[in-house]
Amino acid sequence: MPFQKAIHPVLSLPRLTKRLLVLTVDACLCVLTVWLAYYLRLGEWVFLSGPPLLAAVTSVALALPVFIAFGLYRAIFRYSGWPALMAVTRASFVYGLMFAAIFTAIEVPGVPRTVGLMQPLLLLLTVGASRALARFWLGGEYQNLLKHDTLPRVLVYGAGTSGRQLAGALAHSHEMRVVGFLDDDHRLQGNVLDGHRIYAPGDLPALRETLRVNDVLLAIPSLNRPQRNEILELMRRSRVSVRTLPRMADLAQGRVSISALRELDLEDLLGREPVTPNPILLRKNIHDKVVLVTGAGGSIGSELCRQIVALNPTILLLLEQSEFALYELHQELLPRAPTFKLVPLLASVQDNRRMHEILSTWSPHTVYHAAAYKHVPMVEHNPAEGLKNNVLGTLTTALAALKNGVSDFVLISTDKAVRPTNVMGTSKRLAEMVLQALAVESSVTRFSMVRFGNVLGSSGSVVPLFRQQIKDGGPITLTHGEVTRYFMTIPEAAQLVIQAGAMARGGDVFVLDMGEPVRIMDLARRMVELSGLRVRDHEDPEGDIEIQVTGLRPGEKLYEELLIGNQPEPTTHPRIMKAHEDFLGWSELNSKLDSLTVALNTNDVDLIRSLLQQLVPGYQPEGDIVDWVHLERQTEAPER
Repeated sequence: MPFQKAIHPVLSLPRLTKRLLVLTVDACLCVLTVWLAYYLRLGEWVFLSGPPLLAAVTSVALALPVFIAFGLYRAIFRYSGWPALMAVTRASFVYGLMFAAIFTAIEVPGVPRTVGLMQPLLLLLTVGASRALARFWLGGEYQNLLKHDTLPRVLVYGAGTSGRQLAGALAHSHEMRVVGFLDDDHRLQGNVLDGHRIYAPGDLPALRETLRVNDVLLAIPSLNRPQRNEILELMRRSRVSVRTLPRMADLAQGRVSISALRELDLEDLLGREPVTPNPILLRKNIHDKVVLVTGAGGSIGSELCRQIVALNPTILLLLEQSEFALYELHQELLPRAPTFKLVPLLASVQDNRRMHEILSTWSPHTVYHAAAYKHVPMVEHNPAEGLKNNVLGTLTTALAALKNGVSDFVLISTDKAVRPTNVMGTSKRLAEMVLQALAVESSVTRFSMVRFGNVLGSSGSVVPLFRQQIKDGGPITLTHGEVTRYFMTIPEAAQLVIQAGAMARGGDVFVLDMGEPVRIMDLARRMVELSGLRVRDHEDPEGDIEIQVTGLRPGEKLYEELLIGNQPEPTTHPRIMKAHEDFLGWSELNSKLDSLTVALNTNDVDLIRSLLQQLVPGYQPEGDIVDWVHLERQTEAPER
């Protein structure tokens, strides 16, 4: 409609222009109502000359100052409704007294006395009607415009198909407002796309101030890693928050939607590209086979299950001791498993009878043993339970697999098993030694283990913790300024575990190439800066997020290693190496494990630590024993 099309040009006028426009309308209404009052009094239309013109000029000269004094022009479109009507009524009453005093009480020749009474009433009605019309015509759109102006202002990086579709989706949203595009194509820069100018990426620091932009939406899903890293570095330096669309492979068919926007991929925080998996290795131990995953509800276990589901086993056994975690995973995977059977099993890997019952019932071809307590401080405070689960649970599961003819048994290990300073790492190295020793004794089951560092996004990982702390306004808590860790995404780690297990010959210790170690302080700073914020420190005391160093926790190391020896053997996969690690023979190891089991059952923490140092040569505990029960008993002893 023409009236609707005229709304935005009117609303976009400068405030002074809009006030002058309304003053003009009111002046015209003064003249119109004088002319109308003459008609009502005389029954005929008169020319506005002589006394009628004098009455009209007097009306304008009296009304506009009174209306200005009563604030009718301070807020033109927002000031509507009942308050506006009362203001118009009060102003019209004062004006009416003045106009009637001149033309009714005093009498002016040529102006009927009734005009002095009728005209103020007519002016009240017409001015009130004009305000009501403005509210009806402009009010809704004005409120929408006000809301639109308060939306976060964003730039879309990428003027291609994805960028245009994203900007189109945002045009009808109430979440953010697109104010321009960024694109590194010089042929596009300076042009206008869908009403928005296309800028050069190098202009971003200036645009952040001139356009009041705090967010950039990365809409180039096909970028390779070096290009993506270069763009993210520009964003980090420009102090803007970055959100991104998924990669092309992840985008569903159809138009790009706002819901597709998400936080930066974890790969973006690492700055490196995962290696494309080998489909032959992925399928070898899974396709058309019965597969068991222990610890299926955990971070690695659940991702292993997601990868396995895509490879079409005949049966996937989900073994987990947490009922809630098992239920959640089972519900997630059910829609993805229409052609094979999913079996959720509540069990503890320490339960010898239950494990034999499960393995003898389904006779799985492949077992991925991900069940473990993995949080270093938690296991340090509860060492006996950590060792029972991680060592004896692995032993129980491995013996059940051996007895029931499992072909491949793959242990999920950790870089903390290398020269460990904590009980968790020691328990995982001991679990590795159990499989190494059993591999020598077995001609049926191929035992192997895959060792890697931290996975981004897992429970207890620093990335979800830092993200939440940034959302809460800080501070970010860091145990030490020089802590470094190896990192990998969960999907990449799970894929490499499956591929490594497919290359096993028996007793193999596979080590994943995790690239260069990452300094956690640098990771925290990168996350803050890519959120469009500044780190508050002595160099920038006015920054947004403080990073607090809290001190190393019990058993925590500054640096992690992946190899005990120094000469890893390459494999056919560029990201998988094979280590050569010394271990005890089965008879000697089994005897010492019996002694360890007795100490665990009595929670003799001093003996446990001593036995661990005998069993794992690289174990060098730092600090005193911090087992909660042991500490409590020490405090109670003097009181008795």
